[in-house]
Amino acid sequence: MKNLLDNGSKCLIVQSEFSAFSFWNYVDICKIAGAKYPAAPLGLMTVAALLPQQWEFKLVDANVEPLLVKHFEWADIVCVGGMLPQQQSMLSIIDKAHQYGCPVVVGGPDPSSQPNLYRSADYLVQGEGEVTIPMFIQDLEKGCKSGEYKSGDMADMTEAVVPRFDLIRFQDYIQVGIQYSRGCPFNCEFCDIIELYGRKSRTKTPEQIIKELRTLYDLGYRGHIDFVDDNFIGNKKNVRKVLPVVREWSEANNYPFYFSTESSINLADDENLLQMMKDLDFRFVFIGIETPEDEILKLTNKKININRSIVKAVNKIYSYGIIVNAGFIIGFDNETDQTAKKMIQCIQDAGICMAMVGKMYALPKTQLTRRLKREGRLFENGSTIRDTNAELDQMTSGLNFITSRPRLDVLKDYIYVIKYIYNPKHYYERVTYTSLHLKPVNKYKPGIVRMLKTVKAFLKVCIKVGLHKATGWLYWKTLLTVIFKNPRAIEATVNLSAMFIHFHKQSEFIIDLTNNEIRNIENCGEEKYNQLMIQEDRSSNARKKSLLTIVNH
Repeated sequence: MKNLLDNGSKCLIVQSEFSAFSFWNYVDICKIAGAKYPAAPLGLMTVAALLPQQWEFKLVDANVEPLLVKHFEWADIVCVGGMLPQQQSMLSIIDKAHQYGCPVVVGGPDPSSQPNLYRSADYLVQGEGEVTIPMFIQDLEKGCKSGEYKSGDMADMTEAVVPRFDLIRFQDYIQVGIQYSRGCPFNCEFCDIIELYGRKSRTKTPEQIIKELRTLYDLGYRGHIDFVDDNFIGNKKNVRKVLPVVREWSEANNYPFYFSTESSINLADDENLLQMMKDLDFRFVFIGIETPEDEILKLTNKKININRSIVKAVNKIYSYGIIVNAGFIIGFDNETDQTAKKMIQCIQDAGICMAMVGKMYALPKTQLTRRLKREGRLFENGSTIRDTNAELDQMTSGLNFITSRPRLDVLKDYIYVIKYIYNPKHYYERVTYTSLHLKPVNKYKPGIVRMLKTVKAFLKVCIKVGLHKATGWLYWKTLLTVIFKNPRAIEATVNLSAMFIHFHKQSEFIIDLTNNEIRNIENCGEEKYNQLMIQEDRSSNARKKSLLTIVNH
């Protein structure tokens, strides 16, 4: 085996595929905008910056280009990492790399949460790369052919590296991400972020963020930057320090970027912070609303959302020119036959166009998973790809446990919500509502080339949506209403209208998949279904124990 620390060692970094029907995989909209995929692989660009810099790197994003034999033939070592929905793709890449004699390093959220699934990799790097990748490099120096690296330590974000943004083609993506913080101060039962990254929000310094922005600027990137933090305002004190510095830099450079992020709903309580974000040209924020029912929120420990009007909070954020996208969940304990109707009313009344409604999913190592296991309700293979279930996320799978109310009722409510909110009429009601309440002050001004692309994209939307029999009248009515009543929001109106192309396609897929699940349960009966799932877990565990016995002897 080649000494991998030699100068010129070739490292192939692979971003594995996401499902084509994922909520976030809006490739149809990317094509309209002249791109190939929504977001660049920030995690792997960060990994590249942590690996030996004397290596030669090639980053292949399988979501934007095919992963070919020549890539493996070129490589001396392969790195792959990702999340739960990428599990099958990651395992396939490990196998393929081995076919071509390449050692494989694997890491990321799913390998960290479920390391037992990734034992086929040569090197298994768990936890935060800033802590464990140096351990891996030390083993390479010793000539180790394999290893597993983990630590309970959290990375010091003030020493974080600048990601290798130079490894991607900016034109392939709608947006590029940067990370300001890790961790979240809240304690939601179903969340794995606090398990992976802790409840203390660790942040970079303003100088580090400026350095990353400067790097992107110098590489020629302009446009949409997403702060990928799970809760951007988890440390409000530090956020108040970084935003004015970024604004000063942006103003000095003629506002080359506009921004989006993810936040808890208490953002709506802080008008000073909202003004800072508006001044910097934040245009989108994703908020985990989950459910409008306080009793359910109490049970799942999402206390920050309790005793507040979702509609008022969302409207407050709209008033600062920021569109609210939101996550909702069906399948909590304590739900009733009124849950679906209340969720729909919340989504419609708040005008939340991009509403990600998923089924409850007990993620590995969360408080929810531990509770369900104690109660004997967890399907322990629920976070493993099955041959009959190639899609694995909260919208295509979920409910990997015995539900507190009949599973069929939960699934039927789920279909009811999806059908309602992504019905063209109801969707465009929300687009109109949002557009009329939005008060944008866009600081970023695209250059001539970007402007021409925008005009071309607008014409494509007018054809695909404006001339479609199901959406044509709704689109033109919405567009004209906004032109006359709130013309500053016209760009947002067109963008949200375009997103219906993706949501309509995705919702049809989700509905068909869920109906199949309903038919399967109706055919065998819910009690038998639960028994079969539990038996599958026991059989799988028995097979694992037998294999271990054989290996040990």
